[in-house]
Amino acid sequence: MGAGMLEEFKKFISRGNVVDLAVGIIIGAAFTGIVNSLVKDVLTPPIGWLMGGIDFSNHFINLSGGRYDSLAAAEAAGAATVNYGRFLNNVINFLIVAAALFVLVRQLIRFRLVEAAKPKPRPAEEVLLEEIRDLLRAGLARKADGTDPPPPPLR
Repeated sequence: MGAGMLEEFKKFISRGNVVDLAVGIIIGAAFTGIVNSLVKDVLTPPIGWLMGGIDFSNHFINLSGGRYDSLAAAEAAGAATVNYGRFLNNVINFLIVAAALFVLVRQLIRFRLVEAAKPKPRPAEEVLLEEIRDLLRAGLARKADGTDPPPPPLR
């Protein structure tokens, strides 16, 4: 049973869909780092500046009752907090990833539609059979005894 299961696993793991999924996950993980940096280092500072110097990542609601000047101080003290600033950053991350995937999928669909619209070459056998049919219709084919065939029927 173990060897059969191992062979089945080898077949499963070497299928194209599984390999494509693994590549997608790896690229997605790398893309996540880029998106996180884009949000944290590029988008959030100007938004915070426009809103009067607000830093989303440091916004929290303290549930412990103490007074803390920063989220880091509250976390260091072990205070219970609702970190809505981090949540907002994650929402922005999600929107950026969703927009990027939308553009990517839209382009893939467009490329597939272009490929599907291209005329496919007809099989050589079909072309040959059509040529033979056309010759027979035109009355150019000769009988085996060398006499002319009767004229093609009128349509």
